[in-house]
Amino acid sequence: MASVTLERLNKTFGSTHIIKDVDLKVGDGEFVVFVGPSGCGKSTLLRLIAGLESISDGELRIADDVVNDLPPRERGVGMVFQSYALYPHMTVYENMAFGLKLAKMANETVDERVMATARILQLEELLHRKPKELSGGQRQRVAMGRAMAREPRILLFDEPLSNLDASLRVQMRNEIARLHHRLGSTMIYVTHDQVEAMTLADKIVVLRDGRIEQVGSPQTLYQQPATRFVAGFIGSPTMNFMPAELLGAEDGCRVTAPGLGELSLPQDASGQPAGAELSLGVRPEHLRLAEAEGDNRFEIVNVEYLGNEVYVYLEPRVGDTLLIHRSEAPSRWEIGQRVALVPELEHVHLFDAQDRALEIANRRRAA
Repeated sequence: MASVTLERLNKTFGSTHIIKDVDLKVGDGEFVVFVGPSGCGKSTLLRLIAGLESISDGELRIADDVVNDLPPRERGVGMVFQSYALYPHMTVYENMAFGLKLAKMANETVDERVMATARILQLEELLHRKPKELSGGQRQRVAMGRAMAREPRILLFDEPLSNLDASLRVQMRNEIARLHHRLGSTMIYVTHDQVEAMTLADKIVVLRDGRIEQVGSPQTLYQQPATRFVAGFIGSPTMNFMPAELLGAEDGCRVTAPGLGELSLPQDASGQPAGAELSLGVRPEHLRLAEAEGDNRFEIVNVEYLGNEVYVYLEPRVGDTLLIHRSEAPSRWEIGQRVALVPELEHVHLFDAQDRALEIANRRRAA
């Protein structure tokens, strides 16, 4: 096992700047997930750690060793790719042993490592089979085993579950989580799926346009997003956003929002001028519905029943993105009803004109 440290890491392809001054510390034994939209640089960052791409500027350390110029085989990393990349003419055993034999290890050592890895991944009964005789989940476990058999200091995963169907992804997520718990090894995992990130990670790194937007535990990113981008990316269904205007910050934070009226919120808005345009965010489970009359009403345009819960979609007062209310099933709300929205004020988020979150007042004083 080993830690990974990135200091002002940069990567350019010609005139295109892909990775921009990334600073990050991955602790020994941590499970860290890089997440972000397509093109944000997460796979490129993983390839820089693996040594599959050269670093344009900055420093990369594994444990205490600077590895900028080391080839992949000398970095002590193992990588599991999106495609299984198994040799179709080889058995499971031969696929897992191939890299060890290339490294000219003794046959006894090769056999010990392959068998030990097979036991961990529950592949012992499949060692004689070829890839075409395996399911997708079994093939992915073989690909993981091939990387693990080399006993790398760090395991890297590049969207390893994206080719699997939904039920198999859930199964493999649990397999990977159990594997990390058993081995305690350092793992870095790339995905575009924020559900995978939330369920697997000790620490999530949210990337945007080649920069780190926020780093934190899944709970921290969900409950205390630092920017509107993180708030909208983490969580499913996504956070609701509405425009708001700051009325005053002298005696608490008072805002008004279309259809919600005047709200008194716990944020510290002392750095904002009266009349400042803000963005108000509230997650679907923190948005209650109530019967109402008058102008401050929203029309229900769709109701989705998902078994144990219900999503109610509402026409916004401003913009064209539907608002979402989430609650336990059954629901008494129907398409066409007009209702009032009542946000739980202690769970409301405010973002300034630069999309930065305003801190809770007592949290700032405590800090």
